[in-house]
Order: sequence, then C-alpha cells, then structure tokens
Amino acid sequence: MQTVYDFTVKKTNGENQSLRDYEGKPLLIVNTASKCGLTPQFEGLQEMYDEYKEQGLEILGFPCGQFNNQEFENIEETTQFCQLNYGVSFPMYAKLDVNGANADPLFKYLKEQKGGVLTKDIKWNFTKFLVDRNGQVVKRYAPTTEPEKIKNDLEELL
Repeated sequence: MQTVYDFTVKKTNGENQSLRDYEGKPLLIVNTASKCGLTPQFEGLQEMYDEYKEQGLEILGFPCGQFNNQEFENIEETTQFCQLNYGVSFPMYAKLDVNGANADPLFKYLKEQKGGVLTKDIKWNFTKFLVDRNGQVVKRYAPTTEPEKIKNDLEELL
C-alpha cells in the first residue's frame, strides 16, 4: 500500500528529499502562498509547530502560485518572507502546482486519499492534509480552517 513516505519532493535549493525522512512522524502538509488573505495562517502554523515538534510533528509547506499568482516567483523571496514576517522554522519546499496536468505527484496522491467538497481539486491556498505516523492521510482541511482548529485531531495522532 502506498503512503506519503513513498514520495520525493524538491527542496528550495533544488535537491530532492524523500518523505521517508519523516517516517514515524505525524505530518501536516500545506500548500501555502505569501501574498494571500490567508497568509497570516503562517503564524498559527508556526505556533503549532513550536508546541508539538518535540512530540514529532512536522509541518511541510509547499508554496503554490496557482491561485491568483499569490506567491513570489523567486523561492528565496518566499522563504525570507515567511521567516521575517512569521518566524517560520518548519520545512518549506520548492514552489509547485497542486492541480492540473503539472500537479506534483504528492498532491495528486493527497487529493486521491482525501477529496474535497464536490471535487478532489484543491480550491485555494492553505488547504491542509493531516498524515498519521504510518504515512496515511487521515484528514483534509479547508483553506479557511485555522491551525488552532486542527489541534484536537493532531493530538490524537501524537
């Protein structure tokens, strides 16, 4: 059976990273954007990471410009923006597509595992996928779901 750990993603420096590096840890995978009305969620995501990283939580941010082009073209701008404005210390990865013909294989898999309302496509920035310690996608959250609202589900996995 396939899991999230079977995928490889691109780091901001262009190197590949296997998600097997996170095996045994609960994950929150988020498609992010730096110039979106929901961008302040970075603050809540960072607070959640600070609170639960010692218990194994990893939050993985994947910048995406598919929704009104609300992401910087240059990944260095994205990472600097996230660090300077929100203190983001959880891993951020290379910009990618989450929908369409060029959708990243990881996000194709995530959408297959947990579809959205009416469609499997991701509707906006900050769609979140909660993954258990076995690499199984257990829940999908709407873009407007604040990180604080995910804590009860997360605590069940810790």
